[in-house]
Amino acid sequence: MTSPSSVPRLVIAAPSSGSGKTTVATGLMAAFAARGLAVSPHKVGPDYIDPGYHSLAAGRVGRNLDAYLCGPELVAPLFLHGARGCDVAVVEGVMGMFDGAAGEGELASTAQVAKLLRAPVVLVVDASSQSRSVAALVHGFASWDPQVRIGGVILNKVASDRHEELLREALDAAGTPVLGVLRRAPQVDTPSRHLGLVPVAERRAEAVESVAAMAAQVARGCDLEALLALARGARALSGAAWDPAEALSSRPASLPGTSAGDAAPGPRHRPVVALAGGPAFTFSYAEHAELLTAAGAEAVVFDPLRDGRLPDATAGLVIGGGFPEVYAAELSANEPLRKAVAALAESGAPVAAECAGLLYLCRELDGLPMCGVLDARARMSEQLTLGYRDAVAVSDSVLAPAGTRMRGHEFHRTVVEPGAGTVPAWGVRGPGRRVEGFVRQGVHASYLHTHWAAEPGVARRFVERCRTS
Repeated sequence: MTSPSSVPRLVIAAPSSGSGKTTVATGLMAAFAARGLAVSPHKVGPDYIDPGYHSLAAGRVGRNLDAYLCGPELVAPLFLHGARGCDVAVVEGVMGMFDGAAGEGELASTAQVAKLLRAPVVLVVDASSQSRSVAALVHGFASWDPQVRIGGVILNKVASDRHEELLREALDAAGTPVLGVLRRAPQVDTPSRHLGLVPVAERRAEAVESVAAMAAQVARGCDLEALLALARGARALSGAAWDPAEALSSRPASLPGTSAGDAAPGPRHRPVVALAGGPAFTFSYAEHAELLTAAGAEAVVFDPLRDGRLPDATAGLVIGGGFPEVYAAELSANEPLRKAVAALAESGAPVAAECAGLLYLCRELDGLPMCGVLDARARMSEQLTLGYRDAVAVSDSVLAPAGTRMRGHEFHRTVVEPGAGTVPAWGVRGPGRRVEGFVRQGVHASYLHTHWAAEPGVARRFVERCRTS
């Protein structure tokens, strides 16, 4: 077992999206795990879906590293938190290696995260339709930022032995090690739809087969020993691992009448906070449940598709993101649970809903009855809404006092009408600034996905409201 500060680690990057990062990263995680190594899986950016495949491959929860949502200063501590007790860590990048938050330079890019983690990079290159030109491509990425160390290349979608020979000759001349060659293999493909890959929770058996195929392809086509050796060359990180209890105690309380000491619950009542899960609500950061637990709650997961009631003694409800539009008929048919959610909200208990949760709380989704907590209707749209957001709390809520600034992320193909309630949740800064979301009694509902590690007081405030509502 390795100290998390010196855990061997690799960042899997690519020149662009669609190059094969997920196949390589997931396959590598599974191949290392098959060797008996404890693998820590990570994903750069706000993506919720890839970490599900990572978790399946590594047998350990997949965690996100997002320098925009959490700030660059939290990337290494959150990594160290996830890597506790592991032998090696694999970090899948996002988009092209130098692509980050729009208009923010390198912020939230794979390159920035690699530098913050002092980790070597393996560049996955889609080699289809090129031969000698691959050397120029790799040279450009390797020389663009001298602080990013590209330790080797994995060539993907190689057509034949002759194609591989030409690619290797070009990269040998450029001095870049080839650490793997993967041939075209349709069996490792995973199905996609309007927001990317279909989550693991919706296709468990098929996902197991896909991950096994990825592992076999990577083990067959890559030099695992060379990749481990490269990972072991990562320099040690300074600073401590993130800890939810310490994060709560180090931030000022945001709820009047509480103090930082309230983060240690001791013998106090532990309210039950119900967390929506199952195939319809798969988008959640692991740190949210950890913060709720550290703040003194008992976090209990339930499935709105199958459970006819909320967990016993539910005092608060958190409904994250997912795909309620795919399961609208099933969610609507579960009338007992819809009524239970509406009754909980009407009682004034705290309810936090993000994106999919927002849709579920509306009167209807695509004409089908939902919980009716919000006087709004939701429908599918052809337009994709995607991007980071800089937001400010417009009013006091169960999550934050007015004026609290948080960063969020939007990713959906739905529309809620109206887009904001009489008391909105957030004011979104930037071009076309607007208000959005709903605050009503104990309800906070919004399209914005946020990462509570950036503002741990959110969890403490929510749990305190659970105790007092």
